Amino acid sequence: MTVQLNHTIVAARDKHTSARFLADLLGLQVSPQYGPFIPVAIPNGVTLDFMDHPGSGSGSGSGGIAPQHYAFLVSEDDFDAIFGRIRAAGLTYWADPAHRRAGEVNRNDGGRGVYFDDPNGHSLEILTRPYGSGLTG
Repeated sequence: MTVQLNHTIVAARDKHTSARFLADLLGLQVSPQYGPFIPVAIPNGVTLDFMDHPGSGSGSGSGGIAPQHYAFLVSEDDFDAIFGRIRAAGLTYWADPAHRRAGEVNRNDGGRGVYFDDPNGHSLEILTRPYGSGLTG
């Protein structure tokens, strides 16, 4: 049996802004709206479908959006380009998922990785080596 993740829905306060944020940082394209979704296709065939979260308008506090984590495995060259865009945008980044090591890059499994937040509070991560790939650092 072959099982592959095809798409996931990403809750957003503003689906257009959120899709553009991710696509711009990762160097991807925002696809045309499909039903209530604004898709961002990842080169491995998975689509992140941004959808406005009900009740997430102004005055709703956190908007009821439960923060999720999305990690993107990238090449060393892509890491450099994306990390450059993160820094150019003035985004805070961390070396750890708990957000304790601000302004640092981790060296887990012999690669590099950073975490940063999107406009909805979702934790995004770019990394150059999969966790548990055999090298520690």
